[in-house]
Amino acid sequence: MSTKHTKRAASRTADTAHAIGAIGANADQTTPGGMIANDLQYRVTRTAVREFKQALVRLDETEAHRSPEMRALMRSAVESQLDDLRQQMSEYEALRAGRVRVLELESLEELPDVLIRARIAAGLTQKELAGRLGMRESQLQRYEASRYAGASLARLQAVADALGAQTHGRIVLADAAHASGR
Repeated sequence: MSTKHTKRAASRTADTAHAIGAIGANADQTTPGGMIANDLQYRVTRTAVREFKQALVRLDETEAHRSPEMRALMRSAVESQLDDLRQQMSEYEALRAGRVRVLELESLEELPDVLIRARIAAGLTQKELAGRLGMRESQLQRYEASRYAGASLARLQAVADALGAQTHGRIVLADAAHASGR
């Protein structure tokens, strides 16, 4: 292979590796917690899916100099990320379409994500929910971006109330010997 062709192949390889890394980083940044929280993140994720598909098509051509095992690993990594993004899009679409009526949670740690999903299922934008709560949209965006870190229990209840969400739950107690450390 001539030097010119080698340089061109190396450039395509670097471009593909860079694109795969950038797509993954971009997808991670726009879907904190593995969830799409708004229409902008949905559009960015849809673009990332398209770019991942294109990277898969180009992978064998641009990475031909790598071993078949390495290409298989690269393909597997891209396909895994693509599956994750498709799942996030599917969940967002189901929420937006009103196909989800009950949101389950196993612990209080899941409450912030459930509240965000409830907002989406209610068909409300961040701006609309912020208006119901009497706060600026930017404050609600910060709450959601931080998964309501620092929000009081009263604030979380106000969000649930503004969404018209009802909570039903139970607390399962540890047995007495385990709880006391005996």
